[in-house]
Amino acid sequence: MGPHPAPPDFSAAALQAIITFGLAALFAFLYRAYRKQYFAWWALAWLLYAGRLVMIITFLITRARIWLYWHQVLTGWTALTLLWATLSFSRQVRWRWMYTAVVAVPVFWAYFAIFRLQNELVAMIPIVALLSLATLWTGLVFWRYARRTDSGAGRILAYTLLFWGLHHLDYPFLRARGALNPWSYYLDVAFILALGIGILLLVVEELHRGVSALSALSGDLQPRGEEAHILDGLLTHPLALPGVRGSAYVVRAEAGLVVLRGTGVCIGWRGSSPQDGLRNLIARAMEERRPTFGAEVPPPIGAGGGPLPYTAILPILSGTAAIGALVIVGDTRDPFTALDTRFLAALGQQVGAALENEELYRRLRGRTAELERLSQATLRQLEEQRRRIALELHDETAQVLAAVKMQVGTLREAAPVDLGVRFGHVLELVDTGMRSIRRVTDDLRPPLLDDLGLVPALRALVDDFGEDSGLAARFTMVGTLPPLSQEAEVALFRVVQEGLSNVARHAGAGSAVVQLSVVNHVVELTVEDDGCGLTGATEGYSGLAGMGLPGMRQRLETVGGTLVVENLATGGLSLRARIQVYARAKE
Repeated sequence: MGPHPAPPDFSAAALQAIITFGLAALFAFLYRAYRKQYFAWWALAWLLYAGRLVMIITFLITRARIWLYWHQVLTGWTALTLLWATLSFSRQVRWRWMYTAVVAVPVFWAYFAIFRLQNELVAMIPIVALLSLATLWTGLVFWRYARRTDSGAGRILAYTLLFWGLHHLDYPFLRARGALNPWSYYLDVAFILALGIGILLLVVEELHRGVSALSALSGDLQPRGEEAHILDGLLTHPLALPGVRGSAYVVRAEAGLVVLRGTGVCIGWRGSSPQDGLRNLIARAMEERRPTFGAEVPPPIGAGGGPLPYTAILPILSGTAAIGALVIVGDTRDPFTALDTRFLAALGQQVGAALENEELYRRLRGRTAELERLSQATLRQLEEQRRRIALELHDETAQVLAAVKMQVGTLREAAPVDLGVRFGHVLELVDTGMRSIRRVTDDLRPPLLDDLGLVPALRALVDDFGEDSGLAARFTMVGTLPPLSQEAEVALFRVVQEGLSNVARHAGAGSAVVQLSVVNHVVELTVEDDGCGLTGATEGYSGLAGMGLPGMRQRLETVGGTLVVENLATGGLSLRARIQVYARAKE
Protein backbone atom coordinates (compact mmCIF):
# COMPACT_ATOMS: atom_id res chain seq x y z
CA MET A 1 0.00 0.00 0.00
CA GLY A 2 1.58 3.29 -1.10
CA PRO A 3 1.88 6.46 0.97
CA HIS A 4 -1.18 8.50 1.70
CA PRO A 5 -1.51 11.97 0.20
CA ALA A 6 -0.20 14.84 2.35
CA PRO A 7 -2.78 16.01 4.89
CA PRO A 8 -4.25 19.51 4.44
CA ASP A 9 -2.36 20.83 7.47
CA PHE A 10 0.96 19.49 6.21
CA SER A 11 2.30 22.99 5.40
CA ALA A 12 1.44 24.34 8.86
CA ALA A 13 3.04 21.34 10.59
CA ALA A 14 6.15 21.65 8.42
CA LEU A 15 6.37 25.37 9.22
CA GLN A 16 6.17 24.61 12.95
CA ALA A 17 8.88 21.95 12.60
CA ILE A 18 11.19 24.36 10.77
CA ILE A 19 10.69 27.14 13.31
CA THR A 20 11.21 24.67 16.18
CA PHE A 21 14.50 23.58 14.60
CA GLY A 22 15.39 27.28 14.51
CA LEU A 23 14.60 27.61 18.23
CA ALA A 24 16.82 24.61 18.96
CA ALA A 25 19.58 26.25 16.90
CA LEU A 26 19.18 29.45 18.90
CA PHE A 27 19.70 27.62 22.19
CA ALA A 28 22.64 25.75 20.71
CA PHE A 29 24.19 29.07 19.74
CA LEU A 30 23.65 30.44 23.26
CA TYR A 31 25.28 27.35 24.73
CA ARG A 32 28.28 27.74 22.43
CA ALA A 33 28.57 31.42 23.35
CA TYR A 34 28.13 31.14 27.13
CA ARG A 35 28.72 27.45 27.96
CA LYS A 36 25.74 27.20 30.30
CA GLN A 37 24.40 23.65 30.58
CA TYR A 38 20.73 24.60 30.61
CA PHE A 39 21.10 26.22 27.17
CA ALA A 40 22.36 22.86 25.88
CA TRP A 41 19.46 20.98 27.50
CA TRP A 42 16.91 23.42 26.10
CA ALA A 43 18.50 23.06 22.66
CA LEU A 44 18.11 19.27 22.95
CA ALA A 45 14.50 19.61 24.20
CA TRP A 46 13.42 21.72 21.22
CA LEU A 47 15.39 19.51 18.86
CA LEU A 48 13.41 16.53 20.16
CA TYR A 49 10.20 18.56 19.89
CA ALA A 50 10.98 19.32 16.23
CA GLY A 51 11.77 15.63 15.73
CA ARG A 52 8.37 14.60 17.09
CA LEU A 53 6.76 16.95 14.56
CA VAL A 54 8.67 15.22 11.77
CA MET A 55 7.50 11.86 13.11
CA ILE A 56 3.83 12.86 13.21
CA ILE A 57 4.03 14.35 9.70
CA THR A 58 5.56 11.13 8.44
CA PHE A 59 2.88 9.11 10.22
CA LEU A 60 0.08 11.19 8.68
CA ILE A 61 1.58 10.54 5.24
CA THR A 62 2.47 6.85 5.61
CA ARG A 63 0.03 5.75 8.36
CA ALA A 64 2.77 3.44 9.61
CA ARG A 65 2.49 2.92 13.36
CA ILE A 66 6.25 2.94 13.81
CA TRP A 67 6.26 6.68 13.14
CA LEU A 68 3.46 7.20 15.64
CA TYR A 69 5.48 5.18 18.12
CA TRP A 70 8.53 7.39 17.68
CA HIS A 71 6.33 10.46 17.86
CA GLN A 72 5.15 9.38 21.31
CA VAL A 73 8.68 8.45 22.42
CA LEU A 74 10.13 11.79 21.29
CA THR A 75 7.23 13.63 22.93
CA GLY A 76 8.03 11.91 26.23
CA TRP A 77 11.72 12.61 25.85
CA THR A 78 10.95 16.25 25.02
CA ALA A 79 8.98 16.56 28.26
CA LEU A 80 11.74 14.90 30.32
CA THR A 81 14.49 16.98 28.69
CA LEU A 82 12.48 20.15 29.23
CA LEU A 83 12.03 19.20 32.89
CA TRP A 84 15.75 18.55 33.25
CA ALA A 85 16.67 21.83 31.54
CA THR A 86 14.35 23.67 33.92
CA LEU A 87 15.89 21.98 36.96
CA SER A 88 19.36 22.81 35.63
CA PHE A 89 18.28 26.41 35.13
CA SER A 90 16.75 26.86 38.57
CA ARG A 91 18.70 24.50 40.84
CA GLN A 92 21.90 23.47 39.05
CA VAL A 93 21.13 19.75 39.53
CA ARG A 94 23.52 17.06 38.27
CA TRP A 95 22.83 13.94 36.27
CA ARG A 96 22.72 10.59 38.02
CA TRP A 97 22.63 7.20 36.37
CA MET A 98 19.43 6.24 38.15
CA TYR A 99 17.61 8.83 36.02
CA THR A 100 18.16 6.56 33.01
CA ALA A 101 15.20 4.44 34.16
CA VAL A 102 12.92 7.48 33.82
CA VAL A 103 14.19 8.07 30.27
CA ALA A 104 13.19 4.51 29.37
CA VAL A 105 9.55 4.96 30.48
CA PRO A 106 8.32 6.65 27.24
CA VAL A 107 9.96 3.87 25.17
CA PHE A 108 8.14 1.05 26.93
CA TRP A 109 4.85 2.91 27.45
CA ALA A 110 4.55 3.94 23.80
CA TYR A 111 5.33 0.37 22.69
CA PHE A 112 2.75 -1.11 25.05
CA ALA A 113 -0.02 1.36 24.19
CA ILE A 114 0.46 1.45 20.41
CA PHE A 115 1.54 -2.09 19.53
CA ARG A 116 -0.14 -4.06 22.32
CA LEU A 117 -3.24 -2.08 23.22
CA GLN A 118 -3.38 -0.50 19.77
CA ASN A 119 -5.01 2.55 21.33
CA GLU A 120 -3.60 5.87 20.20
CA LEU A 121 -5.57 7.87 22.77
CA VAL A 122 -4.24 5.76 25.68
CA ALA A 123 -0.71 6.25 24.38
CA MET A 124 -1.23 9.93 23.84
CA ILE A 125 -2.84 11.17 27.06
CA PRO A 126 -0.01 10.39 29.60
CA ILE A 127 2.73 11.60 27.26
CA VAL A 128 0.92 14.83 26.38
CA ALA A 129 0.08 15.37 30.06
CA LEU A 130 3.78 14.99 30.87
CA LEU A 131 4.71 17.48 28.14
CA SER A 132 2.10 19.92 29.39
CA LEU A 133 3.31 19.49 32.97
CA ALA A 134 6.92 20.12 31.93
CA THR A 135 5.93 23.24 30.01
CA LEU A 136 3.81 24.58 32.88
CA TRP A 137 6.58 23.84 35.36
CA THR A 138 9.08 25.74 33.20
CA GLY A 139 6.63 28.64 33.06
CA LEU A 140 6.33 28.67 36.86
CA VAL A 141 10.11 28.64 37.23
CA PHE A 142 10.38 31.68 34.97
CA TRP A 143 7.54 33.33 36.89
CA ARG A 144 9.44 32.90 40.18
CA TYR A 145 12.60 34.13 38.53
CA ALA A 146 10.80 37.22 37.16
CA ARG A 147 9.38 38.06 40.59
CA ARG A 148 12.74 37.72 42.33
CA THR A 149 14.76 39.62 39.76
CA ASP A 150 12.13 42.03 38.39
CA SER A 151 12.82 40.70 34.91
CA GLY A 152 10.51 41.81 32.11
CA ALA A 153 11.89 39.12 29.80
CA GLY A 154 11.23 36.52 32.51
CA ARG A 155 7.57 37.53 32.57
CA ILE A 156 7.29 37.16 28.80
CA LEU A 157 8.74 33.65 29.01
CA ALA A 158 6.51 32.76 31.96
CA TYR A 159 3.28 33.81 30.24
CA THR A 160 4.32 32.13 26.97
CA LEU A 161 5.13 28.81 28.61
CA LEU A 162 2.09 28.80 30.88
CA PHE A 163 -0.33 29.39 28.02
CA TRP A 164 1.56 26.96 25.78
CA GLY A 165 1.39 24.31 28.50
CA LEU A 166 -2.38 24.71 28.69
CA HIS A 167 -2.58 24.58 24.91
CA HIS A 168 -0.82 21.16 24.90
CA LEU A 169 -3.77 19.67 26.79
CA ASP A 170 -6.13 20.09 23.86
CA TYR A 171 -4.04 17.86 21.59
CA PRO A 172 -5.57 14.45 22.38
CA PHE A 173 -9.12 15.72 22.21
CA LEU A 174 -9.19 18.48 19.60
CA ARG A 175 -6.05 18.74 17.53
CA ALA A 176 -5.70 14.96 16.97
CA ARG A 177 -9.24 14.95 15.62
CA GLY A 178 -8.55 17.87 13.28
CA ALA A 179 -10.84 20.29 15.12
CA LEU A 180 -8.24 23.10 15.36
CA ASN A 181 -6.19 22.40 12.24
CA PRO A 182 -4.29 24.22 10.88
CA TRP A 183 -4.74 27.07 13.39
CA SER A 184 -3.40 24.97 16.22
CA TYR A 185 -0.05 24.72 14.41
CA TYR A 186 0.00 28.46 13.83
CA LEU A 187 -0.72 29.03 17.50
CA ASP A 188 2.23 26.78 18.35
CA VAL A 189 4.37 28.78 15.93
CA ALA A 190 3.37 31.97 17.75
CA PHE A 191 4.34 30.41 21.10
CA ILE A 192 7.70 29.26 19.70
CA LEU A 193 8.47 32.69 18.27
CA ALA A 194 7.49 34.35 21.57
CA LEU A 195 9.73 31.89 23.41
CA GLY A 196 12.69 32.69 21.14
CA ILE A 197 12.12 36.43 21.51
CA GLY A 198 11.80 36.08 25.29
CA ILE A 199 15.07 34.15 25.57
CA LEU A 200 16.90 36.74 23.48
CA LEU A 201 15.46 39.54 25.60
CA LEU A 202 16.46 37.67 28.75
CA VAL A 203 20.05 37.33 27.54
CA VAL A 204 20.20 41.00 26.53
CA GLU A 205 18.64 42.04 29.84
CA GLU A 206 21.15 40.04 31.83
CA LEU A 207 24.01 41.26 29.70
CA HIS A 208 22.96 44.82 30.46
CA ARG A 209 22.62 44.18 34.20
CA GLY A 210 25.80 42.17 34.40
CA VAL A 211 27.93 44.56 32.39
CA SER A 212 26.51 47.55 34.33
CA ALA A 213 27.38 45.94 37.66
CA LEU A 214 30.80 44.82 36.52
CA SER A 215 31.53 48.17 34.87
CA ALA A 216 30.68 49.90 38.13
CA LEU A 217 33.01 47.48 39.87
CA SER A 218 35.75 48.19 37.31
CA GLY A 219 35.32 51.88 38.03
CA ASP A 220 35.88 51.20 41.73
CA LEU A 221 39.14 49.46 40.89
CA GLN A 222 40.81 52.77 40.01
CA PRO A 223 43.56 53.60 42.55
CA ARG A 224 42.37 55.75 45.45
CA GLY A 225 44.95 54.82 48.00
CA GLU A 226 42.71 52.54 50.09
CA GLU A 227 42.36 48.78 49.77
CA ALA A 228 39.07 48.84 51.68
CA HIS A 229 37.20 50.72 48.95
CA ILE A 230 38.12 48.03 46.38
CA LEU A 231 36.80 45.25 48.62
CA ASP A 232 33.63 47.25 49.33
CA GLY A 233 32.98 47.66 45.61
CA LEU A 234 33.95 44.06 44.95
CA LEU A 235 31.30 42.86 47.40
CA THR A 236 28.58 45.48 46.89
CA HIS A 237 28.21 45.72 43.10
CA PRO A 238 27.39 42.01 42.50
CA LEU A 239 24.26 42.55 44.62
CA ALA A 240 22.81 44.39 41.60
CA LEU A 241 22.90 41.16 39.56
CA PRO A 242 19.65 39.16 39.24
CA GLY A 243 18.94 36.97 42.25
CA VAL A 244 22.18 37.74 44.13
CA ARG A 245 21.67 37.95 47.89
CA GLY A 246 25.21 38.20 49.23
CA SER A 247 28.92 38.06 48.47
CA ALA A 248 32.11 37.36 50.37
CA TYR A 249 35.85 37.70 49.79
CA VAL A 250 37.92 34.65 50.70
CA VAL A 251 41.71 34.56 51.05
CA ARG A 252 44.31 31.95 51.90
CA ALA A 253 45.67 32.03 55.44
CA GLU A 254 48.00 29.79 57.45
CA ALA A 255 45.02 27.80 58.70
CA GLY A 256 43.50 27.51 55.20
CA LEU A 257 40.76 29.47 53.45
CA VAL A 258 39.24 32.29 55.55
CA VAL A 259 36.45 34.77 54.78
CA LEU A 260 37.97 38.25 54.98
CA ARG A 261 34.82 40.32 54.36
CA GLY A 262 31.17 39.76 53.51
CA THR A 263 28.00 41.64 52.63
CA GLY A 264 24.29 40.87 52.24
CA VAL A 265 23.44 37.42 53.61
CA CYS A 266 27.20 36.77 53.88
CA ILE A 267 27.83 39.62 56.29
CA GLY A 268 28.17 37.18 59.20
CA TRP A 269 30.77 35.05 57.41
CA ARG A 270 33.71 37.26 58.35
CA GLY A 271 36.51 35.29 59.97
CA SER A 272 34.86 31.91 59.32
CA SER A 273 36.23 28.96 57.34
CA PRO A 274 34.32 27.38 54.42
CA GLN A 275 33.05 23.81 54.87
CA ASP A 276 34.00 20.94 52.57
CA GLY A 277 31.55 21.65 49.75
CA LEU A 278 32.24 25.38 49.56
CA ARG A 279 35.93 24.93 50.31
CA ASN A 280 36.32 22.42 47.48
CA LEU A 281 34.46 24.73 45.10
CA ILE A 282 36.71 27.68 46.03
CA ALA A 283 39.86 25.56 45.86
CA ARG A 284 38.90 24.30 42.40
CA ALA A 285 38.20 27.82 41.13
CA MET A 286 41.52 29.10 42.48
CA GLU A 287 43.44 26.09 41.18
CA GLU A 288 41.91 26.23 37.69
CA ARG A 289 41.92 30.06 37.72
CA ARG A 290 38.46 30.19 36.16
CA PRO A 291 34.92 30.87 37.51
CA THR A 292 33.19 27.86 39.09
CA PHE A 293 29.52 27.38 39.93
CA GLY A 294 27.61 25.13 42.31
CA ALA A 295 24.28 24.57 44.03
CA GLU A 296 23.13 23.40 47.47
CA VAL A 297 26.53 24.29 48.93
CA PRO A 298 26.90 24.37 52.76
CA PRO A 299 27.74 27.79 54.26
CA PRO A 300 30.98 28.39 56.23
CA ILE A 301 31.39 26.87 59.66
CA GLY A 302 29.66 29.00 62.29
CA ALA A 303 27.83 31.14 59.71
CA GLY A 304 24.51 29.39 60.27
CA GLY A 305 21.74 28.84 57.76
CA GLY A 306 20.99 26.01 55.36
CA PRO A 307 22.59 25.06 52.06
CA LEU A 308 23.18 27.88 49.60
CA PRO A 309 20.72 27.60 46.66
CA TYR A 310 23.28 28.90 44.20
CA THR A 311 26.96 29.79 44.52
CA ALA A 312 29.36 31.34 42.01
CA ILE A 313 33.11 31.52 42.67
CA LEU A 314 35.15 34.16 40.84
CA PRO A 315 38.91 33.69 41.41
CA ILE A 316 40.90 36.87 42.06
CA LEU A 317 44.18 36.63 40.16
CA SER A 318 47.50 38.38 40.56
CA GLY A 319 49.61 37.44 37.57
CA THR A 320 49.20 33.70 37.22
CA ALA A 321 48.42 33.02 40.89
CA ALA A 322 45.02 33.17 42.61
CA ILE A 323 45.28 35.37 45.70
CA GLY A 324 41.64 35.03 46.72
CA ALA A 325 38.10 34.39 45.52
CA LEU A 326 34.83 36.26 45.31
CA VAL A 327 31.94 34.09 46.51
CA ILE A 328 28.52 35.15 45.18
CA VAL A 329 25.42 33.64 46.78
CA GLY A 330 21.98 33.77 45.15
CA ASP A 331 18.56 32.21 45.34
CA THR A 332 18.34 31.79 41.56
CA ARG A 333 20.63 30.31 38.94
CA ASP A 334 23.94 31.65 37.65
CA PRO A 335 23.92 35.45 38.02
CA PHE A 336 26.57 35.65 35.31
CA THR A 337 24.54 33.57 32.84
CA ALA A 338 25.08 35.87 29.86
CA LEU A 339 28.69 36.79 30.56
CA ASP A 340 31.58 34.96 29.00
CA THR A 341 33.77 32.93 31.37
CA ARG A 342 36.90 34.47 29.88
CA PHE A 343 35.50 37.93 30.60
CA LEU A 344 34.92 36.98 34.23
CA ALA A 345 38.42 35.51 34.49
CA ALA A 346 39.84 38.75 33.07
CA LEU A 347 37.79 40.69 35.62
CA GLY A 348 39.26 38.53 38.39
CA GLN A 349 42.74 39.36 37.09
CA GLN A 350 41.85 43.04 37.02
CA VAL A 351 40.64 42.92 40.63
CA GLY A 352 43.81 41.11 41.67
CA ALA A 353 45.98 43.69 39.91
CA ALA A 354 44.00 46.48 41.57
CA LEU A 355 44.50 44.92 45.02
CA GLU A 356 48.20 44.53 44.29
CA ASN A 357 48.38 48.16 43.17
CA GLU A 358 46.62 49.21 46.33
CA GLU A 359 49.25 47.41 48.34
CA LEU A 360 51.93 49.31 46.42
CA TYR A 361 50.02 52.56 47.03
CA ARG A 362 49.78 51.72 50.72
CA ARG A 363 53.54 51.24 50.89
CA LEU A 364 54.06 54.41 48.88
CA ARG A 365 51.82 56.33 51.29
CA GLY A 366 53.84 54.97 54.17
CA ARG A 367 57.11 56.01 52.54
CA THR A 368 55.66 59.41 51.66
CA ALA A 369 54.47 59.96 55.22
CA GLU A 370 57.87 58.89 56.48
CA LEU A 371 59.58 61.33 54.11
CA GLU A 372 57.22 64.09 55.22
CA ARG A 373 58.03 63.38 58.86
CA LEU A 374 61.73 63.38 58.01
CA SER A 375 61.35 66.64 56.10
CA GLN A 376 59.51 68.24 59.00
CA ALA A 377 62.14 67.02 61.42
CA THR A 378 64.88 68.35 59.14
CA LEU A 379 63.23 71.76 58.90
CA ARG A 380 62.71 71.85 62.66
CA GLN A 381 66.37 71.00 63.20
CA LEU A 382 67.37 73.64 60.64
CA GLU A 383 65.31 76.30 62.41
CA GLU A 384 66.69 75.18 65.76
CA GLN A 385 70.23 75.45 64.41
CA ARG A 386 69.41 78.88 62.98
CA ARG A 387 68.05 79.95 66.35
CA ARG A 388 71.07 78.58 68.19
CA ILE A 389 73.51 80.26 65.82
CA ALA A 390 71.58 83.52 66.06
CA LEU A 391 71.69 83.35 69.87
CA GLU A 392 75.41 82.60 69.85
CA LEU A 393 76.09 85.49 67.49
CA HIS A 394 73.90 87.81 69.56
CA ASP A 395 74.94 86.71 73.02
CA GLU A 396 78.64 85.96 72.44
CA THR A 397 80.04 87.49 69.28
CA ALA A 398 78.04 90.72 69.56
CA GLN A 399 79.00 91.07 73.24
CA VAL A 400 82.65 90.47 72.43
CA LEU A 401 82.51 93.16 69.78
CA ALA A 402 80.75 95.47 72.25
CA ALA A 403 83.57 94.89 74.75
CA VAL A 404 86.13 95.52 72.02
CA LYS A 405 84.35 98.75 71.18
CA MET A 406 84.51 99.87 74.80
CA GLN A 407 88.23 99.10 75.05
CA VAL A 408 89.00 100.84 71.78
CA GLY A 409 87.01 103.85 72.94
CA THR A 410 89.05 104.02 76.14
CA LEU A 411 92.28 103.75 74.17
CA ARG A 412 91.17 106.53 71.78
CA GLU A 413 90.61 108.92 74.69
CA ALA A 414 94.11 108.29 76.08
CA ALA A 415 95.93 108.15 72.74
CA PRO A 416 97.51 111.01 70.85
CA VAL A 417 95.47 112.81 68.25
CA ASP A 418 96.88 110.95 65.24
CA LEU A 419 96.25 107.58 66.91
CA GLY A 420 92.81 108.74 68.07
CA VAL A 421 91.79 109.19 64.47
CA ARG A 422 92.86 105.63 63.68
CA PHE A 423 91.04 104.32 66.74
CA GLY A 424 87.95 106.11 65.47
CA HIS A 425 88.17 104.18 62.19
CA VAL A 426 88.47 100.98 64.20
CA LEU A 427 85.31 101.89 66.12
CA GLU A 428 83.47 102.45 62.83
CA LEU A 429 84.56 99.00 61.62
CA VAL A 430 83.38 97.47 64.88
CA ASP A 431 80.01 99.20 64.48
CA THR A 432 79.76 97.86 60.91
CA GLY A 433 80.54 94.37 62.12
CA MET A 434 77.93 94.61 64.87
CA ARG A 435 75.30 95.78 62.36
CA SER A 436 76.21 92.87 60.05
CA ILE A 437 75.90 90.43 62.90
CA ARG A 438 72.52 91.96 63.81
CA ARG A 439 71.33 91.52 60.19
CA VAL A 440 72.56 87.94 60.12
CA THR A 441 70.87 87.09 63.38
CA ASP A 442 67.64 88.68 62.15
CA ASP A 443 67.83 86.65 58.94
CA LEU A 444 68.61 83.44 60.79
CA ARG A 445 65.86 83.81 63.38
CA PRO A 446 64.17 87.20 63.87
CA PRO A 447 63.59 87.85 67.57
CA LEU A 448 60.26 89.50 66.78
CA LEU A 449 58.89 86.18 65.43
CA ASP A 450 59.60 84.46 68.75
CA ASP A 451 58.74 87.41 70.98
CA LEU A 452 55.75 89.12 69.31
CA GLY A 453 54.48 86.73 66.63
CA LEU A 454 54.08 86.52 62.87
CA VAL A 455 52.39 89.84 62.00
CA PRO A 456 54.90 92.16 63.77
CA ALA A 457 57.77 90.10 62.39
CA LEU A 458 56.44 90.44 58.82
CA ARG A 459 55.83 94.15 59.26
CA ALA A 460 59.38 94.68 60.50
CA LEU A 461 60.77 92.47 57.71
CA VAL A 462 59.01 94.54 55.02
CA ASP A 463 60.11 97.85 56.58
CA ASP A 464 63.73 96.70 56.78
CA PHE A 465 63.56 95.47 53.20
CA GLY A 466 62.33 98.86 51.99
CA GLU A 467 65.09 100.70 53.83
CA ASP A 468 67.86 98.36 52.66
CA SER A 469 66.74 97.98 49.02
CA GLY A 470 65.42 101.47 48.39
CA LEU A 471 62.18 99.99 46.96
CA ALA A 472 58.70 101.09 47.95
CA ALA A 473 57.67 98.17 50.17
CA ARG A 474 54.28 97.93 51.90
CA PHE A 475 52.65 95.40 54.27
CA THR A 476 48.86 95.04 54.69
CA MET A 477 46.73 92.82 56.91
CA VAL A 478 43.12 91.73 56.19
CA GLY A 479 41.15 89.86 58.82
CA THR A 480 42.22 88.37 62.14
CA LEU A 481 45.01 85.83 62.16
CA PRO A 482 43.96 82.58 63.92
CA PRO A 483 46.39 80.64 66.10
CA LEU A 484 49.05 78.97 63.96
CA SER A 485 51.63 76.34 64.78
CA GLN A 486 55.21 77.45 65.13
CA GLU A 487 56.09 75.54 61.95
CA ALA A 488 53.35 77.34 59.97
CA GLU A 489 54.49 80.77 61.19
CA VAL A 490 58.09 80.01 60.28
CA ALA A 491 57.04 78.70 56.83
CA LEU A 492 55.07 81.88 56.04
CA PHE A 493 57.86 84.11 57.32
CA ARG A 494 60.42 82.30 55.17
CA VAL A 495 58.18 82.63 52.11
CA VAL A 496 58.09 86.42 52.51
CA GLN A 497 61.80 86.52 53.29
CA GLU A 498 62.75 84.53 50.20
CA GLY A 499 60.15 86.31 48.05
CA LEU A 500 61.47 89.77 48.90
CA SER A 501 65.01 88.56 48.36
CA ASN A 502 64.03 87.39 44.86
CA VAL A 503 62.39 90.79 44.17
CA ALA A 504 65.59 92.60 45.08
CA ARG A 505 67.86 90.27 43.09
CA HIS A 506 65.86 89.29 39.99
CA ALA A 507 62.69 91.33 39.47
CA GLY A 508 64.03 94.77 38.56
CA ALA A 509 60.99 96.14 40.36
CA GLY A 510 60.27 99.56 41.85
CA SER A 511 57.82 98.42 44.53
CA ALA A 512 56.64 95.35 46.40
CA VAL A 513 53.46 94.62 48.36
CA VAL A 514 53.06 91.93 51.02
CA GLN A 515 49.50 91.12 52.11
CA LEU A 516 48.38 88.69 54.80
CA SER A 517 44.64 87.83 54.72
CA VAL A 518 42.33 85.32 56.41
CA VAL A 519 39.14 84.21 54.59
CA ASN A 520 37.03 81.14 55.51
CA HIS A 521 39.75 79.64 57.72
CA VAL A 522 42.34 79.99 54.96
CA VAL A 523 45.46 82.05 55.63
CA GLU A 524 46.71 83.55 52.36
CA LEU A 525 50.02 85.37 52.07
CA THR A 526 50.91 87.14 48.81
CA VAL A 527 54.09 88.85 47.68
CA GLU A 528 53.64 90.97 44.53
CA ASP A 529 56.01 93.23 42.62
CA ASP A 530 55.90 95.37 39.48
CA GLY A 531 59.03 93.90 37.92
CA CYS A 532 59.68 91.81 34.84
CA GLY A 533 57.88 88.66 36.05
CA LEU A 534 58.72 85.22 34.75
CA THR A 535 60.44 85.27 31.39
CA GLY A 536 60.70 82.44 28.86
CA ALA A 537 63.98 81.32 30.35
CA THR A 538 62.53 81.05 33.84
CA GLU A 539 58.97 79.96 33.00
CA GLY A 540 57.77 77.05 35.11
CA TYR A 541 59.01 75.58 38.36
CA SER A 542 61.92 73.61 36.91
CA GLY A 543 63.70 76.83 35.95
CA LEU A 544 63.21 78.44 39.36
CA ALA A 545 65.42 76.16 41.39
CA GLY A 546 67.97 78.94 41.84
CA MET A 547 65.31 81.30 43.25
CA GLY A 548 64.52 79.22 46.34
CA LEU A 549 60.96 78.41 45.29
CA PRO A 550 61.35 74.62 45.76
CA GLY A 551 62.40 75.31 49.33
CA MET A 552 59.35 77.51 49.89
CA ARG A 553 57.06 74.85 48.47
CA GLN A 554 58.62 72.14 50.60
CA ARG A 555 58.20 74.20 53.76
CA LEU A 556 54.54 74.88 52.99
CA GLU A 557 53.76 71.27 52.10
CA THR A 558 55.06 70.11 55.49
CA VAL A 559 52.35 72.23 57.17
CA GLY A 560 49.60 71.39 54.63
CA GLY A 561 50.03 74.52 52.54
CA THR A 562 50.36 75.30 48.84
CA LEU A 563 52.37 77.74 46.76
CA VAL A 564 51.30 79.36 43.48
CA VAL A 565 53.63 81.47 41.34
CA GLU A 566 52.24 83.39 38.34
CA ASN A 567 52.73 86.48 36.26
CA LEU A 568 50.38 89.40 36.89
CA ALA A 569 48.31 90.78 34.03
CA THR A 570 49.61 94.27 34.83
CA GLY A 571 53.23 93.09 34.89
CA GLY A 572 55.32 91.70 37.67
CA LEU A 573 55.11 88.49 39.68
CA SER A 574 52.69 87.15 42.27
CA LEU A 575 53.79 84.67 44.93
CA ARG A 576 50.78 83.22 46.81
CA ALA A 577 51.00 80.88 49.82
CA ARG A 578 47.88 79.30 51.35
CA ILE A 579 47.40 77.29 54.55
CA GLN A 580 44.09 75.77 55.69
CA VAL A 581 43.78 76.29 59.43
CA TYR A 582 40.13 75.53 60.35
CA ALA A 583 41.03 72.18 61.97
CA ARG A 584 43.58 73.83 64.24
CA ALA A 585 41.21 76.69 64.95
CA LYS A 586 38.60 74.21 66.26
CA GLU A 587 41.14 72.47 68.39
